[in-house]
Amino acid sequence: MVKEENNNRNKWLHVRLTESEYKQIHEQFAKTTDLKVSDFVRKKILGKLIIGSYRDASMDAFMEELIMLKNGLSAIGNNFNQAVKRLHTLSKIKEFEQWLVSYELDRRRLFKQLDEAQDFIKKMADKWLQ
Repeated sequence: MVKEENNNRNKWLHVRLTESEYKQIHEQFAKTTDLKVSDFVRKKILGKLIIGSYRDASMDAFMEELIMLKNGLSAIGNNFNQAVKRLHTLSKIKEFEQWLVSYELDRRRLFKQLDEAQDFIKKMADKWLQ
């Protein structure tokens, strides 16, 4: 009969580190998929496989651009909603004319942002499909 290996970790290994060494271990740990520093250090000491995590730089750039476009469109949408609310409160023709001018400027900005979003998405799609 084969005796099962005891997987309980009941032995301690104490190691003193300099601030620089400690920082270096944590920087390396941050680049892995390990959830605990102790798991990472154990793998490192025992020469086991450490799975690194990575970030896709092109996806980061894509997300930054989409966030900027979303924020721009959101601001224009808020302005548009305020303008429509204002339209319902107008009592004079002069105020209505001013609202129309403001509406037209917001509409142009909105369509410019939409065009930029479409161009960017097309560019990214073309790059992705190459």
